[in-house]
Amino acid sequence: MSPAPDAAQREAARKLDLTKRMREAERAILARAPEHDLEPDLTRISAVMELLGDPQRTFPVVHITGTNGKTTTARLVAQLLTTSGLTVGRFTSPHLHTMRERIAIAGQPIDVERFLEAYDEVLPIIEIVDARSQAEGGPRMTYFEVLVAIAYAAFADAPVDVAVVEVGMGGGWDATNVADGQVAVIAPVAMDHAHFLGDTIEAIAHEKAGIIKADALTIIGIQEPEVVPILQERAEEAGARAAYEGNDFGVLGREVAVGGQQVSIRGLAGDYPDLFLNLHGAHQAHNAAMALAATEAFIGGGEQPLSMDVVREAFAEVTSPGRLEIVRRSPTVLVDAAHNPAGAQALAAALTEEFAFVKLVGLVGILGDKDAGAILEALEPVLDEVVVTRSTSPRAMAPDALGALAADIFGEHRVTVVEHLPTALDRAAELADEGGVGGGVVATGSITTIADVRLLLGVTTG
Repeated sequence: MSPAPDAAQREAARKLDLTKRMREAERAILARAPEHDLEPDLTRISAVMELLGDPQRTFPVVHITGTNGKTTTARLVAQLLTTSGLTVGRFTSPHLHTMRERIAIAGQPIDVERFLEAYDEVLPIIEIVDARSQAEGGPRMTYFEVLVAIAYAAFADAPVDVAVVEVGMGGGWDATNVADGQVAVIAPVAMDHAHFLGDTIEAIAHEKAGIIKADALTIIGIQEPEVVPILQERAEEAGARAAYEGNDFGVLGREVAVGGQQVSIRGLAGDYPDLFLNLHGAHQAHNAAMALAATEAFIGGGEQPLSMDVVREAFAEVTSPGRLEIVRRSPTVLVDAAHNPAGAQALAAALTEEFAFVKLVGLVGILGDKDAGAILEALEPVLDEVVVTRSTSPRAMAPDALGALAADIFGEHRVTVVEHLPTALDRAAELADEGGVGGGVVATGSITTIADVRLLLGVTTG
């Protein structure tokens, strides 16, 4: 008769079982319609929430939309709230390496066991709603809708004191919008996802304004002139109070510093001078201003300043993986998630202001549905050469096509086309080294491109 397994063996067997079940859950979720293939409709996710007892109404929400800066702003708000002593749930997208990164509790990606508990809770309800929808000729719930349901169930079960929620796309019909934000944040609105959100900035603004709910305090970042009246009208219709960057709060000053920047910010309820922000780029200073105002709005209705100690600690500790992130030295390799023209412009400005590379080579992979020409045009002034390639995404633009576009913008002598990203990364590093000490590589163009580069260089935390 074999001896009974000891505690260590039992724990090893339990972890192995969790790993197996997590892989099965991931495969099942990934088999659903992806984020870029959706129908703008809250019917299915609303039905799931109702059958679950509306878990998204058991905690207050800070809801964040915009075109660029959403994820970093969400991470900043969550860090400020956590440092203030609250248990915070954070939902962001897309992820870099594992879908669990999207759902964070108390600053850490949700662990496998807690993810599976939430998944097991919502799956029977999802299957009921799937069956109803398909019986009426509609689709199953999408990949993103399922993750939203898991997140809200996990936050309710934790429980969290507050959830900081980034929309996936748009606002009004985004699956996250089954929750009503006590605070709504509208980061700068620009052109992106035109095939879903509309082909004018006004149409996109109307969609993003949909997260502004009754009695919400709305924090509005710097916007194009045509966007402001749309957001203002929505706030008035909803009976929401709006605060505008540049009028009610904003960046008072900033200086480049080693490892980030020194910023002074005016919040809704006071000034916060001489803060070290552990992020690069002027755009991150504006994200920090929005985040600080949103946190003031949540904690004190915008009428009480936050503790300076809290703000100093939060800003010094915050991270935003994949946003002007250094992932290797000698040569320096940065990754940045710029995937639309506005993001590329912000990246170019930050590279010009905060880095002094002897030679800078771009490693660029862009998805086929993006405005690749405008992205490359924004990057051209700051890159000495560019290596174009493809990421592991099935939506990636073919390197030959991207290379031809790049050649028109950079000139053929500055463009190298490499089919496979690992080889492309090596080639970009070689070109950077040709400039001597002080060369660098910036990998950009899509989330999947930077995720692939991080993985190749052994960086897997998100």
